[in-house]
Amino acid sequence: MPPHQDHLDLPQFLLGFPGPLRDRLVAAVLSGAKTATTGLLTEYERGEEPLPSAGQRSVMPDSAGRPVAVIEVTGVRVVRLAEVDRGHAMAEGEGHTTVAAWRSAHEDFWHGPDLRHELGDPEFTVDDDTLVVLETFRIAERLERGSASAQER
Repeated sequence: MPPHQDHLDLPQFLLGFPGPLRDRLVAAVLSGAKTATTGLLTEYERGEEPLPSAGQRSVMPDSAGRPVAVIEVTGVRVVRLAEVDRGHAMAEGEGHTTVAAWRSAHEDFWHGPDLRHELGDPEFTVDDDTLVVLETFRIAERLERGSASAQER
């Protein structure tokens, strides 16, 4: 296998939808500010996807679909939305200083037309009892312009 092609078979680590939000989130990961993310358990269930697990690696693309980093999961927890703590909200690296601000921004996304369309439910909403997947991760390898430069092995 050619050098640095091993990441091509990995699943994708997608943040948001392509566009300004994804660009901002990818930049936060690459800067080291973002080391956590939150997904809806229902997204995994509806897509019949297994939950991520510690040690799992995936490729993070930018909005143009170019792979920019290999991400390694360091932890996964499923909790009620009401149980998300300030530590996790801060680790998301999006500038939220309170859980309330973090939740408001996430509810805007989860209640937005893109996610509702993806879920096939135009009335989808979350509440305190909605189960969310809290994922922590690290950059295992940076990929630059189609070639990789190993950060860690």
